[in-house]
Amino acid sequence: MPTNQTTTSSLLADLAPDLRAALTRVRYDADTLLEALGDAAHAALGRGEPVPVRRAAAGLGELGILVRLLLLGDPVTEPEAAAALSPVGIDRAVAAGLLERDGDEIRAALDLRPLDLGAGTRWVLSDLDDSMRRRSLDTDHVLGVGQASLSLLRATPTRRVGTVLDLGTGCGVQAVHAASYGRTVTGTDLNVRALWLAEATAALNNLDIELLQGSWFEPVAGRRFDQVVANPPFVVGPARVEHTYRDSGLHLDGASELVISGIPDLLNPGGTAALLASWVHIEGQDWRSRVASWLPEHGIDAWIVQRDIADPALYVGTWLRDAGLDPREGAAQARAERWLDAFRESEVEGIGFGFVYLRAIDGPTELLAEDLTHGFDDPLGPEALAYFERSAWLRAAAADNDLILDSRYEVDPATALERVYLPGEEGWNQVVARLHRGDGPRWQHEVDDPTAALLAGMRPDGLPLRELVELLAFSDTGDAATPEFETAAMSVVAGLVRHGLVHPR
Repeated sequence: MPTNQTTTSSLLADLAPDLRAALTRVRYDADTLLEALGDAAHAALGRGEPVPVRRAAAGLGELGILVRLLLLGDPVTEPEAAAALSPVGIDRAVAAGLLERDGDEIRAALDLRPLDLGAGTRWVLSDLDDSMRRRSLDTDHVLGVGQASLSLLRATPTRRVGTVLDLGTGCGVQAVHAASYGRTVTGTDLNVRALWLAEATAALNNLDIELLQGSWFEPVAGRRFDQVVANPPFVVGPARVEHTYRDSGLHLDGASELVISGIPDLLNPGGTAALLASWVHIEGQDWRSRVASWLPEHGIDAWIVQRDIADPALYVGTWLRDAGLDPREGAAQARAERWLDAFRESEVEGIGFGFVYLRAIDGPTELLAEDLTHGFDDPLGPEALAYFERSAWLRAAAADNDLILDSRYEVDPATALERVYLPGEEGWNQVVARLHRGDGPRWQHEVDDPTAALLAGMRPDGLPLRELVELLAFSDTGDAATPEFETAAMSVVAGLVRHGLVHPR
């Protein structure tokens, strides 16, 4: 398929300067909406409950008109719309595809909402979903800012870089976010309608984003980037395309395999990638081995974080509703049957979902795939970069044992040692010592008493690990540390370093 750059501005993109002026004048921005609607109505908006939002918007003048028009999908009178959107003319907005006429009233033809991505308000254009009005989604439906998009936004590293690729940009929300930390941003998509909306979203935010049309990696063949972000069509199922924003046409987790295996060729040396992905859990197989097989043997440091595992039936029902289908209807039930048949034939017992972080390195590929199913509040993006820095240090330490033994260590300030009493045969008498990190992913490690004693001696200006191990061995046995004791201590410290519970100094 030929790859084409979007070079001709659309009527919707041409509308952007006047539309931006209107939104700014009415203060249709993330902070003002939260303040004006109040916490309760704002929460109701997130839950898809229009009545509390409509009641709160009633006294907000022109801002309230835009809330009803653009967020709730309510019809408003043409004079109301014209006043709230001035200097945008209604005829011009209808011709551009932003609005549509419904008899004597005006409705939104697109979703337009403000979002604070960490660099102030950005406005995002997308297709209308069914959150406020029941509707079925077209095949080329362009998804707005859903929970998956928000998760990736919070999980993406934002350290300043040169070039960024948003693979499968959709409405452009990840590309807009990338413009705050990347010098240049490129977005690609197979869906022409997605690029139309992404172009308008970029123009509305006065951003220069390169947009290319084509399938998967074709639009950027031969190019490399400092950072790649991707929210690909990762939904796991039979090989079909019912909605391009989620269905890849590849069997089961083929889309995740394709993207994860292809991204390494897009990265500059030291470049990173952050993406969402799904993988199947097959009876008798380790999901970690499945994902590991998608990576090259050389050149990548990979951190795979599994956030959830879904039962097949729950998974299918969730995605049917996502497409605006009622699982009680015959057509939806037929889709569910085909979907679950595909899972049964492949012996799928669960579907994992999470984040994939990659960094280009000069050496054999390394992979850490782990579960992170407990709750945490801190963004994962900074943690990913810190993980790669710790991983690089551990590679150096693996090549030189003297590095890990001769280094001094500091317990992370957010780390605490807790002793937990567990029920036993004679009451609450089983004690487990847990090292708990109170920030980031909130990792926990169970530790024994010798490890706790080792941690107690760690100071940035204190003794190196070699001497701490000698003191610990002497206090425990009265003898010098054996090679086995030393190796065990190094292994424990390496695990704590990897999760940021202690830091080499």
